Amino acid sequence: MKPSHALVLSLTLLGALPGVRSAAAEDIATLARAAAEAARDASSYRLVPNDVIEVRVYQEEDLTSKLRLAKDGTVTFPLLGTVNLGGKTVDECAGYLRELLGKDYLVNPQVTVTVAEYAKRRFTVLGQVQKPGSFEIPNEESVTLLQAIGMAGGYTRLANTSRVLVTRVGKDGRKTTYTLDVKSATNDTDTRPFEIRPDDTVTVPERVF
Repeated sequence: MKPSHALVLSLTLLGALPGVRSAAAEDIATLARAAAEAARDASSYRLVPNDVIEVRVYQEEDLTSKLRLAKDGTVTFPLLGTVNLGGKTVDECAGYLRELLGKDYLVNPQVTVTVAEYAKRRFTVLGQVQKPGSFEIPNEESVTLLQAIGMAGGYTRLANTSRVLVTRVGKDGRKTTYTLDVKSATNDTDTRPFEIRPDDTVTVPERVF
């Protein structure tokens, strides 16, 4: 069914209005900014265990691989064997694989690396918060201590915000516990936000009256 001439004319006139053009332009600009920010975040994201990456080598279909990072950050890649990519960005991975392949196997290889699947990155908040539990760090994003507490519904009225504990397990398996004065840090604009890492446990203790 074809639109009526009146409807076409109305849409044409509506599109010609300055306000409509301005709103549309603002929407496009907003989407463009969001896309640019997403691309920037993706390029700066550093790979962690259980991430799945896709590696492509131009005109070398046999080398196209989908690989999951092991607990130690390594993958097994054709020709190269075990390669450690943990902690690298996708651009750094591409450059590293390009260097290794170019050294002994290919002439000027063109390598691209993309993240096919992000590992689940979770942390736990316990104690005097409204909704204790386990929470997920969004893909390509970071979560500060304050944001983590907010995700758990915020403090209860009994919370001791001057001695919040963050327990972290290092690569060597050792536990480190940080005692943080969140109340003071919130009021100090010069204090750098404490960033939560995967598998951290945040404990908000009860105030002593």
